[in-house]
Amino acid sequence: MTNIIAIVGRPNVGKSTLFNRLCGGRDAIVDPTSGVTRDRHYGHGDWNGKLYSVIDTGGYVDQSGDMFEAEIKKQVKLAIDESDVILFMVDAHEGLTAMDEDVAQMLRRTKKRVILVVNKVDSHKLIYDIHEFHKLGLGEIFAIASTSGSGTGDLMDEVVRDFPVETETPRATARIKMADALPEGEESITDENATLVSGNNAAELEELPKIAIVGRPNAGKSSLVNMLLGVDRNIVTPIPGTTRDSIHTHYQYFGLDFNLIDTAGIRKKSKVTENIEFYSVMRAIRSIESSDVCILMVDAERGFEAQDLNIFSLIEKNHKGAVILVNKWDLVEKETNTHKQFEEDIRDQIKPFTDVPIIFTSVVNRQRIFKAVETAIQVYKNRSKKISTSALNDFLLPVVQNMPPPAVKGKYVRIKFAMQLPTAFPSFALFCNHPQYLKESYKRFIENQLREKFDFNGVPMEIYFRQK
Repeated sequence: MTNIIAIVGRPNVGKSTLFNRLCGGRDAIVDPTSGVTRDRHYGHGDWNGKLYSVIDTGGYVDQSGDMFEAEIKKQVKLAIDESDVILFMVDAHEGLTAMDEDVAQMLRRTKKRVILVVNKVDSHKLIYDIHEFHKLGLGEIFAIASTSGSGTGDLMDEVVRDFPVETETPRATARIKMADALPEGEESITDENATLVSGNNAAELEELPKIAIVGRPNAGKSSLVNMLLGVDRNIVTPIPGTTRDSIHTHYQYFGLDFNLIDTAGIRKKSKVTENIEFYSVMRAIRSIESSDVCILMVDAERGFEAQDLNIFSLIEKNHKGAVILVNKWDLVEKETNTHKQFEEDIRDQIKPFTDVPIIFTSVVNRQRIFKAVETAIQVYKNRSKKISTSALNDFLLPVVQNMPPPAVKGKYVRIKFAMQLPTAFPSFALFCNHPQYLKESYKRFIENQLREKFDFNGVPMEIYFRQK
C-alpha cells in the first residue's frame, strides 16, 4: 500500500491549511483569496508510526469557462486517481453549497475511500450546524479546525486506520509509465522502470541532488518539467504567474535519480503587488537556497535581461551550481552567428563567473531537454568534487612558482600550501606570508587555473588567502 491521501474540495475551504498541518510545515501558500492553489502539491508525514503522503489540490469548480479552473479540475482528478484515501473538505461557515454537491457527485463515482471533513468548526455553536452535510450521503462527518488543529487527531486515526505500520523506510510512489503519457505512435525514450515519485521519506529525498528550475514568469519552467516527466504534472498556460507553489517531484530515468523543483516566476520587487505573488517569489528564492543546482530558464525572444542577471547573481551568491537554458530558440530568426552572438552576450553580462554551461533549447519541440538534465547532474558532481591535498599542491605550487603574485611595497608574497575546505561547494584556502597584498586579479588567476585543471564547470568557487 502506498498510503497516499488526497485533499479535495471547492475553492477556499482550507485544504492547504490542513495540508501544512498534516506535513508539519508551511510549504503550501495559504491566503483568504479563492483559488490560490493550482498545481498538485505533495508532502509527507506520519501518524502513530504510520507513514503517508499527502496531495494538496486546487479548488474544484465544475463546468467553469475559466482557463485555470479547467486545468485545476484535471489536476484534482489526477490526484484522486493516485490516492488511496480522499479527504473531501467543506466549510462549516458557509454551509452546504451547490459546488460542494458537484464535488460529492464526482466522488461518488470513485471506488476509493472518501472521508467527509467539515473544516472551520472553531466554536461549539457550529458543531450543531454540520449535520446538514449528511445530505451528501458520504457517511460519518469529521468536524475539524485546521488552523488550530482541533479534531485533526480523530480524523487522522480514521484516515490511517487501514494503513500498515512500516518496519522499514517506505517509498510512497506514484508509478506512471512514461509510455502511457506520450502521444500516439511515439515511442518512449525512457526505460521501462522509469518512475515519477511524488512522496517519499524526508531522509531519502535529502540525499538526492536537488535541481531547481528558476527564471522569470512565462519562460517555460513548468513546460520543461511536464516534458521531462511525460505527464501534465504542472499547469501550463500562456499567462505569466501560472505557477505559485514550488512543486517538488522525485524523478528517476536512465539511472539518474534526483529531486526536481518547479518554481514560480521571479519578477522585480517593484512589480510584485499581490501578497500571493510575494509568497510565491519567496518560496522560489527559498528553493534556490535549498537546492544544489539551478537551471536558469531564459526566454530567447526577450533575451538575457536585467532580471535574469539578478536571478543568476542570487544563484552565484548562494554558491549553487548553475546551468543557463535558453528556451524558445525555435522562435528566434537566425543568421550565421546568431547562436554564438547570443552566448557571448550572456557571458559578457555574467562576468566574472563565466564558466557556466549554456544550452539552447525548444521545450515544446523536445530539443536538448534531456541534455539540460544531464548537464545539471554533471554540474552537481562538479560541485561535490573533492581534491586531495597532495594532488592540489602538486598542481598549484608549480603554477604559483611560474607565475608568482606581483610584489607590493617591495614585499614578495610566497604561497606555501593549499587545501580544499570541507564545504558544500568548492572552496580553497591558500596559506602565504602576506595575504593582505594579494589582489582580486590574482585570485581570479588561481580560480581559472583550478577550473581548467579539475573541471568545476558551472560551479561558483571561493578562494581564501590565509596567513601562514
